[in-house]
Amino acid sequence: MKKFLFSAGTRETAASAGLLILRLGMGTLIAIHGLGKVKGWGETAKTWKSPDFIPVSWMSPPVSLGALVFAELVCGILLVIGLLTRPAAAILAFAMGVAAFYRHANDPWMMGSGAAKEPALLYLIFALALLAAGAGRFSADAAIHKEKRRWGGR
Repeated sequence: MKKFLFSAGTRETAASAGLLILRLGMGTLIAIHGLGKVKGWGETAKTWKSPDFIPVSWMSPPVSLGALVFAELVCGILLVIGLLTRPAAAILAFAMGVAAFYRHANDPWMMGSGAAKEPALLYLIFALALLAAGAGRFSADAAIHKEKRRWGGR
């Protein structure tokens, strides 16, 4: 389990380049989204409701909002760096699942005018891809968790 959570996944160059693009794009966009919540904290906190399922229902609305801001801002930055990529992606996947199916439960599936499930679902899909694949060769995870060479010179 430890190896899965903290390894960089593939070290193949082309796949790692694709994962780098995915991490940089998703991490940057979700971090900017979280930064917007920090800047608009006062207004957002006035209308924020905690989801009504365990364990999130145990949180007060400000704590729930803080957890979401942590997920978006901090985990987004971790994705950009490629540090603790799988745990960060797991936290973001959970947060985006809650966003899509609780916060936007009554919104349409696709973007039109106003809020929709689509952005949260896209982030959820990207987070699940990173959770499965890892950060790739071009990441802090790969620099920290060097794999031992196998027989055969690979």
